[in-house]
Amino acid sequence: MSIEWMLNKSSSIPLHKQIYEYIKRKIMNGEWSVGTRIPPQRDLAEKFQVNRSTIVYALGELAADGLIESKVGKGTVVVNNTWSLMASTPPPDWNSYVKSGFYHPNIQMIQEINKAESNPNIIRLGTGELSPKLLPTEKMKQIFMSKSSTKLSLGYSEPKGSIFLREIISEYLKSKGIDASPSSILIVSGGLQALQLISFGLLHRDSTIFLESPSYLHSIHVFQSAGMNLLGISMDDEGIQTEEIGRLKRQHNGALLYTIPSFHNPTGILMSSNRRMELLNVCKKERLPIIEDDVYGDLCFERIPPNPLKSLDNQGLVLYMGSMSKTLGPGLRIGWIVGPEPVIDRLSDIKMQTDYGSSSLSQFAVAEWLSSGQYHEHIKKIRTELTYRRDFTLAILNKYFKELATWNKPKGGFYIWLTIHKHISVYKLFEKALKEGILLNPGNIYDRNDQHHLRISYAYAPLHQLEKGLIRIAELIQDL
Repeated sequence: MSIEWMLNKSSSIPLHKQIYEYIKRKIMNGEWSVGTRIPPQRDLAEKFQVNRSTIVYALGELAADGLIESKVGKGTVVVNNTWSLMASTPPPDWNSYVKSGFYHPNIQMIQEINKAESNPNIIRLGTGELSPKLLPTEKMKQIFMSKSSTKLSLGYSEPKGSIFLREIISEYLKSKGIDASPSSILIVSGGLQALQLISFGLLHRDSTIFLESPSYLHSIHVFQSAGMNLLGISMDDEGIQTEEIGRLKRQHNGALLYTIPSFHNPTGILMSSNRRMELLNVCKKERLPIIEDDVYGDLCFERIPPNPLKSLDNQGLVLYMGSMSKTLGPGLRIGWIVGPEPVIDRLSDIKMQTDYGSSSLSQFAVAEWLSSGQYHEHIKKIRTELTYRRDFTLAILNKYFKELATWNKPKGGFYIWLTIHKHISVYKLFEKALKEGILLNPGNIYDRNDQHHLRISYAYAPLHQLEKGLIRIAELIQDL
């Protein structure tokens, strides 16, 4: 439940009366329907920046009006509104509808993270996106004002996406060793939509998806909501371990394997060339399709990473995913899937049924970035900046975490995977940090049994916040 409204503390209307009127209005117009749980008094006092007694007074008046009621084990809930008082039949219980939807809600910690990220004052130590200062906002404006903008269309693009963009991506992929014709490329609204289309269009319920353990895929419910199971496979410094894949595939009837070979999320591991070949050979032998997520592939620091699995694929085994969310900006919502044409045809048909095509504005912008050469120049600058930020963060860890944890030195991407040696609850650490305005991404988001890791991102927070936040986290770990 979000509360965007703020009190007017200069008004002659008492504060408790303003809060009373605000909540009453929410109830009366149906935004907070019958059964909706009111936030706890402490949270309301913090949100409105008033004493708790002010909240108690306002809620007391609402209870006296018969609009809310405190229930044991349920907190304070809405029990009435004008519609239920006036209508001959009661209004629909929207909460029962909410609970009936097939799509799983985010895990509680992810919901808390998503909510906290909207607070401009929070120090975000785990956020997996580029700092706003690194995004090419001014150049993006220039693209839309340039002469080439005369080619811009506001109509729907064809089912697979703009043919111009797919031709440009086809050329761009050649630099990665991938030979893909435009007809085997589908433009999607970011990597998450690609996964949704695959789950809807290619798999059946009760399928088992193999993935690295830990994995970003655990932090979203795209496959689980489609009735599928996730099975983690251990990693080492070279990437996913392949020895058990054959046995697990036969034992669990595995449907496909999802992997992030380059600068893995959350560990930052770069899969070696040998391991890539091993993985591809095992999956060929087991006839196990692969989803290769390469959204971080352009963000290398010391040397270009090994070519993607897709570049070694001569049997159409690999569905390759790319995106501009981690390089040009998450707000563009443009990515792509590369695969066999029958698969791409199937996924494009489902995409047309769900959103009728990705934004033509965003597709135009990405095509201009790639075709003009500006993307190449931008990536060079981002690599330099991220390398500096990584080294800056490692220096802080060396100074303040040497006795508390160990960590990797990533060769690209956004993340340092911090292994805490102390026996602590990462959830308690998360809660304590959040109260102090520091937002963490604990390891149990990516593996529910993990109590020893933090995903540290050096990509988002300003450097002074990175330093301040990490120093305080070291102190909190000591205290716990």
